[in-house]
Amino acid sequence: MPTAAKLVAALVFAAVAFLGASVYVPLLPEGTQARWFAAASAAIGALVGWLVMGPLAGRGLVAAMGYGLRTAATIVFWTGLLFSGREMILRSLNMRYDGPMEAVVGVFDIALDYGRLLADPQILAVLGLGGMVGGIAAELASRRWK
Repeated sequence: MPTAAKLVAALVFAAVAFLGASVYVPLLPEGTQARWFAAASAAIGALVGWLVMGPLAGRGLVAAMGYGLRTAATIVFWTGLLFSGREMILRSLNMRYDGPMEAVVGVFDIALDYGRLLADPQILAVLGLGGMVGGIAAELASRRWK
């Protein structure tokens, strides 16, 4: 069921994911193709905002900030999994793996390599503050248009 809180959460978390991806891209190794990274991250942010944060709105401001952080972490997880899987497929097309199990394990190796870049303070600030702001925005929308 569409609600104002779900719509606001989708819009705000799409923006948070886009900003986070924009800060993250310059940290990637040179030569990494990241043409669609910010746009795809925004799409994942909108989907996760709608499905995760939207239904949780309406439980108080403090809870909303926590749920916003949870939503930001969920965006990071799904974005990391999606792009690690994409990178694994590109590597497997170049015959870098000996078998399918090595390719599956390769997804997690790639995710760990890219995950280490998330320790940058700018990215943590964007995701942390953006997650809390997104949670509060969804909470206020839930209160306003209940």
